[in-house]
Amino acid sequence: MPSAHSTIVNLIVHKLLKEAHGNASIELRPGGVVNVTPTAQRLIDQLHKLYSERAGKGYGKFDTDENNFPMSRYVRQHFIDNSINFLELTHLMMAHLQARADGEQLATGGYVLIAHVNNGATDFLITVIVTEVMGTAINEGMEIVDSVHLDMSHLRVAGRINLTAWQTEEERYISFLKGRGEIATYFKKFLGCNDLLIARRETQKLMEGLEQFASNQHLDATARDSLFEHAYGYLDNLAQNNNPLSLDAFANSLWSNAPNELLAVLADDSLELSDGFVPDRKVIKKLVKFKGVAARWKLEFDRDALRCEDVRYNKDNNTLILSNVPEALRNDLLAELDDG
Repeated sequence: MPSAHSTIVNLIVHKLLKEAHGNASIELRPGGVVNVTPTAQRLIDQLHKLYSERAGKGYGKFDTDENNFPMSRYVRQHFIDNSINFLELTHLMMAHLQARADGEQLATGGYVLIAHVNNGATDFLITVIVTEVMGTAINEGMEIVDSVHLDMSHLRVAGRINLTAWQTEEERYISFLKGRGEIATYFKKFLGCNDLLIARRETQKLMEGLEQFASNQHLDATARDSLFEHAYGYLDNLAQNNNPLSLDAFANSLWSNAPNELLAVLADDSLELSDGFVPDRKVIKKLVKFKGVAARWKLEFDRDALRCEDVRYNKDNNTLILSNVPEALRNDLLAELDDG
């Protein structure tokens, strides 16, 4: 995950002009790139932090169809071929953004910040659309005055290309805020992102996140089982009804007193957990069941069997003891022993 402070290699601000249900146009910044001042650095650091902490992101890679999704070509021309400079890259991006926004009725405009940043090990290309909001300030004469500023609390449209991961041909290197479906779709197309979801893999990552969260919270065995049982019930209901997962709704249901604590783990960039997949029922069974396989046996039991001691594990001699064996199984075992 990029650090809170990243070196700005290049930064520019353009403007997308559009009202909902209207046509889009663009206003390009006159002159060259933005000078990297402490104010500009603070803004990019804040945007990076906000983006990294947001749940509900989609992940993917460049679509191979560069005619309809030309972002990969633009990025290659600047970062690999050096055939266009950063300013030219952003002009191409803005023309493509205008075309995509034009086709989305609900898309609205704003300032478009495009930045190439480096955190020491990784290069990123960030694109964010921010809007203005009217606030209040007190001037030097102690007068209360209107103050227009960027609305950072309602970041809705943003995406990031991990240029280093792209060049090393990793599986996924683009991310974007999913937000409202229509907006996410047009911006995803602008980024040229193919975000084909593999539900099993995403569900496995969700399990990893839940395990990490339980560990971070230092939950005892009973609280851990209760958390996992709640998670299983919620996810299994989604899976049975073929409904996609919303990480925000999931966190509010599972950890209602402090959902942001769970979201912070699930939104961590290292997990790369997508929003909007239908949970895999086979994978989520791990929340409530243990499975074991040895050379001559297979075993599956509910987690709470350990708590009520129907299943006991002796770590000293590495044995499992099963109690309250059902009558039918008992008779089968006795018959097998008698035959022997």
